[in-house]
Amino acid sequence: MNNYLSKNNNCFIIAELSANHGGDIEIAKETVRAAKRAGADAIKLQTYTADTITLDVKSKDFEITQGTHWDGQYLYDLYKEASLPWAWHAELFILAKEEGLICFSSPFDHTAVDFLEELGNPIYKVASFEITDTPLIEYIASKGKPVIISTGIAEIADIELAIETCKKAGNDQITILKCTSAYPALAEDANLITIPDIADRFGVSSGLSDHTLGIEAPVVAVVLGAKVIEKHFILNKDIGGPDAHFSLDENEFSEMVKAVRKAEQMMGVVDYEMTEKKKRSREFSRSLYVADNVKKGDVITIENVRSVRPGYGMHPKYLKDILGKTVNQNIEKGTPLKWEHINN
Repeated sequence: MNNYLSKNNNCFIIAELSANHGGDIEIAKETVRAAKRAGADAIKLQTYTADTITLDVKSKDFEITQGTHWDGQYLYDLYKEASLPWAWHAELFILAKEEGLICFSSPFDHTAVDFLEELGNPIYKVASFEITDTPLIEYIASKGKPVIISTGIAEIADIELAIETCKKAGNDQITILKCTSAYPALAEDANLITIPDIADRFGVSSGLSDHTLGIEAPVVAVVLGAKVIEKHFILNKDIGGPDAHFSLDENEFSEMVKAVRKAEQMMGVVDYEMTEKKKRSREFSRSLYVADNVKKGDVITIENVRSVRPGYGMHPKYLKDILGKTVNQNIEKGTPLKWEHINN
């Protein structure tokens, strides 16, 4: 059982710090505090350097040319700007604990895993583009911690292999996140109905790593059964940086959390129980009433007996049974019809 899911039935909401630190540890620290204020359960870091994630090569292979916000940059330069200094990690882990947040990270190579182990990292996240790096996944899974894996570039075979790799390492604490690897992602590409399919198809917990703009996708996701929601979080969009354009600020993230929690509350449980409140409300349901003054011996017709509100008379299902029968007493208009009023 994933221990971050076992505390209650609420969705686990992650604020993704990513590159939203502006190269300033004080901004990073205040972002952790803001994530707590906004209602996040966790703050997630990314643990890499430009050298651990790519090569310092200025060739076409390493240039971004896919119609993204980052087109024209080389991978090494982008990751050098975006990376969170490893020297900050310990302070951020300590601060998050003081704030009552879970702090964990996405490692991008074995050295990052070793470093995070020294910090007591409680959960590991595998980013979408690393889902094919089975040696890394195996090493992560071998630490015995819950593993969250995004699927932004994955085929079914990739997901199956990642899960199999975790299980072979003796780790079945697996959550798979539906993810669209576009920044930002379009609403029509979200395909959130995949979330329950992941849970059914692979027998794991499922959730959403969301790159759409706004807060609608996480709300829909939790209704579809998402156990984890991850969303990029920034203290203030004026900070800028590679991820600012698709991140939520504190106010937006807070509204998302409120909407997700409200959706969870509204989902409730399967309930057909007749509570006292429902019983009182049934007083305004339909029943059979005398709709015109009738005298003893008069025939019951659809004119003098009708199905109306409130619900103190006979059930409307008996209307056809009593049409054509006679009444055994004078009855005033507005009287709830009872069996004792009718001649057999």
